[in-house]
Amino acid sequence: MSEIKDFLKDLISLPGLSGYESPVGERIQQEWQPLVDEISFSPLGSLHALKRGSGEEPRPSILLAAHMDAIGMMVTEIVDGWLRFTPIGGIDPRILPGQQVIVHGREDLPAVVVQPPAHLLPDEVSPRQSVDLKYLLVDTGLLPEQVRELVRVGDLISFAQPPLELSNDLLAGHSLDNRASIAALTVCLRALQPVHHVWDVWAVATVQEEITLGGGYTSPFSIRPDLAVAVDVTFAKGPGGPSDYRTFPLGKGLTIGWGANIHPAFYRALKETAERLDIPFHNEILPARSGTDAYAMQIIGEGISTAVLSIPLRYMHTPVEIISMKDVQRTGHLLAQFIASLPANFMEQMKWDE
Repeated sequence: MSEIKDFLKDLISLPGLSGYESPVGERIQQEWQPLVDEISFSPLGSLHALKRGSGEEPRPSILLAAHMDAIGMMVTEIVDGWLRFTPIGGIDPRILPGQQVIVHGREDLPAVVVQPPAHLLPDEVSPRQSVDLKYLLVDTGLLPEQVRELVRVGDLISFAQPPLELSNDLLAGHSLDNRASIAALTVCLRALQPVHHVWDVWAVATVQEEITLGGGYTSPFSIRPDLAVAVDVTFAKGPGGPSDYRTFPLGKGLTIGWGANIHPAFYRALKETAERLDIPFHNEILPARSGTDAYAMQIIGEGISTAVLSIPLRYMHTPVEIISMKDVQRTGHLLAQFIASLPANFMEQMKWDE
């Protein structure tokens, strides 16, 4: 498990904001290259990796999609050397003051997110409440003329919180949504190396899930798989959060989605595989849009039979997200064992029957 943890720590130490995923995409390509037969980037920037099956051609194929993009920020204005910014993806401004960041200007600049002292804020801003994004600034420590030389409006700002290993095999850091799932796909590809499997397997690291679902639409349109799985994260139980059907215990198993984005027969097949292998899992109720690439993949072409697997994650969309490495491993092994058990005629059994 230490090898996959080290890889994941590499991933969450790299930038790769939505629409600008190249740095992390290149690292994933390096890791996946020895595990697959073909690998390339799509025109939009998603990474497509094919591991061929052993069945007779034309072989059925399954697409495993995990988005590699991350939330972050973009410079919108430079004021006397300080930077104003706008979010890329969903960011709660309450968590930003005091955060270490990197400004990706003409060179990478270490910086911090700051807010003015309470008595210098407008009278309508209560010092007892969180400060709106428009009052926050990024400080590089440089003189105004240096900032003007090195930073432009439109430059990216990424989180700089380093990975932190916690007790009970937990890992904390930014961008675990959804690079934890990239690690799970890597576990799957490694597990498939000595295994006979009939189906072709496409591992895809998609782009722009946080803002446009761009990779979720374009990659399955290009590949046209018979089955598609969106591998993502979901909400883990935590302090102050709900304890109902929307959250799941950390380190106690992955989730298998159930709802409109999920084909009922595909759900049952994954569930039966997990039960057979004694892999702990929870049913995740997703009554409308799943909030994952599955929403896009399901409706491509004539429609693709789709499923959702998720890894519980605490403190989503913050620089200190937490996941359990055990759940990462479980997700990868479930995918590998399911693929290994797929018969050539599996699609003949796929009926939309609840």
